[in-house]
Amino acid sequence: MATSGGVQSLERAFELLERLADAGGEASLSELATSSGLPMPTIHRLVRTLVACGYVRQNANRRYALGARLIRLGEQASLQFGTWARPLLSELVDEIGETANLAVLERDEVVYVSQAPSKHSMRMFTEVGRRLLPHGTGVGKAILAQLPTDEVRALLDRTGMPAYTEHTHTDVDTFMAHLTEIADQGYALDESEQELGVRCIAVPVPGTPTPTAVSVSGPEGRLTKEAVVRIAPTVQRTAEALAKQLPG
Repeated sequence: MATSGGVQSLERAFELLERLADAGGEASLSELATSSGLPMPTIHRLVRTLVACGYVRQNANRRYALGARLIRLGEQASLQFGTWARPLLSELVDEIGETANLAVLERDEVVYVSQAPSKHSMRMFTEVGRRLLPHGTGVGKAILAQLPTDEVRALLDRTGMPAYTEHTHTDVDTFMAHLTEIADQGYALDESEQELGVRCIAVPVPGTPTPTAVSVSGPEGRLTKEAVVRIAPTVQRTAEALAKQLPG
């Protein structure tokens, strides 16, 4: 049954899209039937409609995958999602003096959706909309440290672990142990793993509809290891404040 005032077919169509996403973006009709509990004729009809609209595609192996038309919707939703965070990011910059960012995990990549730049002439430049693999970024590591181990390993298997710099983690088992340390510590550090000479402190934002992290980044000369100890609790407080002000 549809929720009060809702349209059942729409709810079921969106449920199938969610089931596809949960399956890693691709599934067979029988797998969708098992995961959703919907009858096969209903799934056939809904999937056929989603394919016709471009939101689902059928691969050569006859399995179904999320369609390219979702990309534009997802990107615009991510950017809109970042607008509510800007005031708190600005407050973080005022307090710490370094560039603050908000990033989300989307299609196996972290995408930066909001930023408040530092007033320093020498600062970290990560433009809004930029996409990077999560293993080589502070925000990515903070996000991955909150996810189930099997999901992280599956993601790394899909993306690989290319080195951005000589300091980037490239071994899966070592990286998984590193994520455990991050989860225990409560924040992640990017130690010149994405860009030489740049240090980043990142903290996951709890309760977001998509995995999200907030970070501050700057030159190692200013963002020293001693400064990290002092700054990390401030970034954690900002993450908690962002969680309390979640839109919707």
